[in-house]
Amino acid sequence: MQRYEVQFADSQPAFQLRDFQPAPLGPRQVAVAIKAVSLNYRDLLVSRNTYFCPIENGLVPCSDGAGEVIAVGDEVTELRIGDRVASLFFPHWQAGEADGRAISGALGAEGPGVLTPHFVTDATGLIPIPDSLSFEEAATLPCAALTAWHALFEAGQLKPGHTVLLQGTGGVSIFALQFAKAAGAKVIITSSSDDKLAHARQLGADHGINYRNTPEWQEEALRLTGGRGVDVVVEVGGPGTLERSLMSVRTGGRIAYIGVLTGLAGAANPMMLIPRLAAINGIFVGSRQMFADMLQAMVAHRIHPVIDKRFSFADAPAALAHMEQGAHFGKIVIQVG
Repeated sequence: MQRYEVQFADSQPAFQLRDFQPAPLGPRQVAVAIKAVSLNYRDLLVSRNTYFCPIENGLVPCSDGAGEVIAVGDEVTELRIGDRVASLFFPHWQAGEADGRAISGALGAEGPGVLTPHFVTDATGLIPIPDSLSFEEAATLPCAALTAWHALFEAGQLKPGHTVLLQGTGGVSIFALQFAKAAGAKVIITSSSDDKLAHARQLGADHGINYRNTPEWQEEALRLTGGRGVDVVVEVGGPGTLERSLMSVRTGGRIAYIGVLTGLAGAANPMMLIPRLAAINGIFVGSRQMFADMLQAMVAHRIHPVIDKRFSFADAPAALAHMEQGAHFGKIVIQVG
């Protein structure tokens, strides 16, 4: 049996196939036949060893997968063979506020990931998925979708009639667009591509801003809201866009701080928080309970993930290269089983 492991070798893809022998199950462990995996920008950072924590050679990458339970340990009662499940980014964060243990062991960085046909984890690290979602669709949810849900409804306290500003058309932003529209909110979305903005409007976006044509996009966001500003900003750009986000948010608004797509350099003036009475919340995926709430809403509103492109298991390095190009709209999926 073969799985992908991270190998930092010159002139070689970071994700390389390696032979492995599945280990016996512990009493509280579950084995899953992974059917599909989706990529996140985080996986690109892992492949470069520029993630928040150091990455060891031999790590199995990727946090987001879905598949079928094929074996359970003697003490597992909550899952059965044949159950359809998705992985949890944080296997230990079940509910409530996170602490150090809750956000330890994140898949595909601190702990082994899911880019393997045979994935083993504790039973608490999995969540059943509804029949309305395919394995490919469910594989897109553990990181990007849950991050968007957390940003909008837990940190952002989004309400019907609110206005949300989204940056770009990657996985988190497109999920946030779908969730926000289902919740009765208005959406402003930015992109450097008019074609992507047109696609976003087809999904329900109310306004699109091409930030290449309108580099001072915060002024356009203010204009579109009659000078009031937006209620929630889903900030995926990082230091390079945060100051504009602060200028576009309304008094008393919220910024859900998620990504570093613009890099780690740059700074925003924190004094701007004072006259805005604004709050910045760091978002790091979410808990199992948030995941369950999100799945319930997706079923109720018939929300299906937007998949940009599918790759075979053998072409996983090409999928990572496609992620690096930044041309995708929505999620990139690797078909495993």
